[in-house]
Amino acid sequence: MTAVIELAKLTKTYGKSRGIIDVDLQVNQGEVFGFLGPNGAGKTTTIRTMLDLIRPTRGTAMVFGIESSADPVSIHKRIGYVPGEFALYDRLTGGQTLEYFANLRGGVDKAYQASLIERFDLDTKKRFKQYSKGNKQKVGVIIALQHKPELLILDEPTSGLDPLVQQTFFMTLRETVQAGSTVFLSSHILSEVEKSCDRVAIIRDGRIVKLDTVDGLRDLAHHQVELRFAGAVPADAFINLPGVSELVAADHVMRMRVAGPITPVVRAAAQFELLDFVSREPSLEETFLAQYGNAAAAEAGTVSDGR
Repeated sequence: MTAVIELAKLTKTYGKSRGIIDVDLQVNQGEVFGFLGPNGAGKTTTIRTMLDLIRPTRGTAMVFGIESSADPVSIHKRIGYVPGEFALYDRLTGGQTLEYFANLRGGVDKAYQASLIERFDLDTKKRFKQYSKGNKQKVGVIIALQHKPELLILDEPTSGLDPLVQQTFFMTLRETVQAGSTVFLSSHILSEVEKSCDRVAIIRDGRIVKLDTVDGLRDLAHHQVELRFAGAVPADAFINLPGVSELVAADHVMRMRVAGPITPVVRAAAQFELLDFVSREPSLEETFLAQYGNAAAAEAGTVSDGR
């Protein structure tokens, strides 16, 4: 398969502070590649180095077969990028902002641009400074999509978007991939990646710690479950169920961590008078604390760049 992105021993340090260390990964044409990690793990540093916004300390980043620092202009012409943090021109309206970036690209398909504006329900007449965080994010997403790029690089793209708009975003992402684009999606939300990505790399403390398909990654996921009963329920009914751990019972309420399918817990709860059932999938950061907490504690002296 044709590699769109190839990172080899990519390393970036900030003086004595850790950035990323020996990052190796390959993203193939037409796939949606998830780049996961808790806040401060090195996701944004990797992306900025890949785009030649900062230079690596050592190692190489190849995009479209071009070394990132050799010809970044050629690379940027073919990508759409949603940064994790961005500030645009406050006095321009949303529509003027979209036109400005369209002109920088030499023009875009006006019908497609209009369809994106309608799909994301963006009021283009408001000035950028009047937008909420979610609407500013919509502008950034449309800018990245409107020129139909070969590669989308998305750094926490759903930040600030409400659930309905997130649904629209992922539907648009699927259509973009079906049209032939490749996607590199950085996130710290496991569920977000599960429903959209083919393969996933996990970065922690600047290093790739796991690279697998989404199916192979599901063993990291777990749910926090809370059961509220009408009366007292014996903890023994749940404590030995598959995947159940960290069980705490108090005042007819039972809380537990469940790894894997929650069906056994549902069946056990159905035997009693159940008043309420709440299941919450934690963020990837919480999952990392559960999976790698001991290792993180051992490395407590390491300084992070916070990116």
